[in-house]
Amino acid sequence: MKTIFEKDGFSEVLERLDRLSPQSQAKWGSMNVAQMLAHCNAFQDIPMQKTQSELDFIGRFVGPFIRPMMYNDKPLPHDLSTIASIKMTDEKNFDVEKITLKSKLQEFYEAGPNSCDGVIHPFFGKLTGEQWGKGVYKHLDHHFQQFGV
Repeated sequence: MKTIFEKDGFSEVLERLDRLSPQSQAKWGSMNVAQMLAHCNAFQDIPMQKTQSELDFIGRFVGPFIRPMMYNDKPLPHDLSTIASIKMTDEKNFDVEKITLKSKLQEFYEAGPNSCDGVIHPFFGKLTGEQWGKGVYKHLDHHFQQFGV
């Protein structure tokens, strides 16, 4: 499984991010490309500890059993439900969201896996830095595939 913390995974993510445009169309889901970038920005705030995250009630019971889906080699399902606090429905500025995501990813990459070791995912619970690295890559890969890059 690729990780955002390895140079190849990080470089690939940035290259794919650069291929997105305001005209990129979703293959599934209800978000437009700017909303998807805003969603990825909000998600990125969790492992970077820029937003407080607590384990969801249902996650307390189900999370430990399905946690591997966050960092295993299987693609995320298209109909996976979104954390309510990072679901985007209002209009967003594509250019602002893209620049912000690049900046956050650079900061996260440079901070390394120790920076997020033990941080709680709202549904999957406490993750190691290695698991977060794979999970962030996998989450971005899921949404980049959603928009054909």
